[in-house]
Amino acid sequence: MLTVDYTKFDVRAGDLLLDLGCGFGRHTYEALVKGAHVVSCDMAMPELEAIRNTSPILIDDGLFDGQLLHVQVQGDGTSLPFPDNTFDKIIASEVLEHIPDDIAAYDEFFRILKPGGAIAATIPATFPEKMCWKISDEYHAPKAVGGHVRIYTESEVREKLSGAGLDPTTSYKAHALHSPYWWIRCAVGVNNEIDDNWSVRTYHKLLEWDIVKQPRLTRAAEKLLNPMLGKSLIVQATKSPLRSERLTEIREAADARS
Repeated sequence: MLTVDYTKFDVRAGDLLLDLGCGFGRHTYEALVKGAHVVSCDMAMPELEAIRNTSPILIDDGLFDGQLLHVQVQGDGTSLPFPDNTFDKIIASEVLEHIPDDIAAYDEFFRILKPGGAIAATIPATFPEKMCWKISDEYHAPKAVGGHVRIYTESEVREKLSGAGLDPTTSYKAHALHSPYWWIRCAVGVNNEIDDNWSVRTYHKLLEWDIVKQPRLTRAAEKLLNPMLGKSLIVQATKSPLRSERLTEIREAADARS
C-alpha cells in the first residue's frame, strides 16, 4: 500500500532515492521496480533486517533488477549520514510528525537533495489526526512513546519546506478508508490487539481485502473521499538549482568572514 503516488512523483530509472522512515519497504520496492537505486533508511533495525532478507527473494522472482544499488542504513532524520547533494529523490513517509526538532529534518532534506531534485513528504492529514487525538491520548506522545508529537496543517508543512530552501509544489491526500479504522481503534483501545475487538478485527480484514484485491468500488470510493477524509497528506517539493547556488555563495561568504 503506497502513500506516495508514483504517477505524481516522477521516479526514473537511474535515480538515487532515499526512502526515509522506510518501514518494511513499501516505497523502496516500488522505486526499485521503476529502476531507481535506493537507500532504505530507518531507526528501527528489525524493519531494515526484514528488507535485507526480503530483497533477494523479490530479485529471484524477477520483481526488480538485482544489479540496482540497494542498501539499508540506520539513521536519524535530523542528522543523516550522507554527503551534501547526494539524492535525486527523497521520500519521507510518516516521519516528520514523530520528530520534536522537525526543522532540523527539513534542513537535512535540503542538504542531501541534489539541485533539481524532489522530495515527497507525507504526514497525517489534519482532520483525521485531530479526531484520533481527541478520542485517545494513548494514540500520541507523550503517552505513546515515540508517537506523534504534533498535528500538522498543510500550510505548516509548506512553510517549513520553504524555510529550508525547498519549493513546495503539488499536494494530495490518500487512504481515506483508513481514517475510520483508526478512530475505531482509538475508541476501543489503541494499544489493544487487533483481534481483541470485533469491529477492529472486521475493519482490518476489509482493509486487507481492499489492498490485495483492489476492487473498483472501494478504489472509487476512496478516491472520492480522499480530499475530505484522507488519512495521509502528501506534499511534494523541489530543490531549485538557482537557490542552491545562492545558498552556497552565502555560506562561502560567511566562512570567509569567520
